Amino acid sequence: MQEQITTKPILADMRTNRNRSVEEASHASAILLVFLRHFGCTFCREALQDLAAKKPDYEAEGVKMIFVHMSDAETPDEYFKRYQIDAPEYISDPECLFYARFGLGKGKFSQLFGLQVMIRGFESSVLKGNGIGPFIGDGFQMPGVFLVQNGVIREQFIHKLVSDRPDYDHLVSCCIID
Repeated sequence: MQEQITTKPILADMRTNRNRSVEEASHASAILLVFLRHFGCTFCREALQDLAAKKPDYEAEGVKMIFVHMSDAETPDEYFKRYQIDAPEYISDPECLFYARFGLGKGKFSQLFGLQVMIRGFESSVLKGNGIGPFIGDGFQMPGVFLVQNGVIREQFIHKLVSDRPDYDHLVSCCIID
């Protein structure tokens, strides 16, 4: 219950590129609130690839995506376009204030560069073709994903390693009505 009380003001403060709050959006539909790493990160690109594939199904089930990124308001369009995410709704947070308010901290060396991260990095960047690009944001910032419905966080995935791959289907399953 405590989490519901403390996050409500945060959700109201978060304004998207469509000038609506996450709080407001979450009353219209369930929201998959995705805090991305910097756009040069292969795991950020992998997340965009994964979410682009799932977006039509989720929207058909009444779940919308809102992305939080660390760049300016113009930069994300090229990345969303590259991964065929049409008309994305997003929040620009270059100072990582919302990341911090959601408990997403800075990664330690092992979370960013450990052996498991390096192996997954090779898989994502080389084998899956996501590549690596320049830092566009804080390279130490950890990502996370939250499922928000009616102003309440119903489910969450907090990355332990930057290479963690969330089970998005599990996250949205709590809000899908059959």
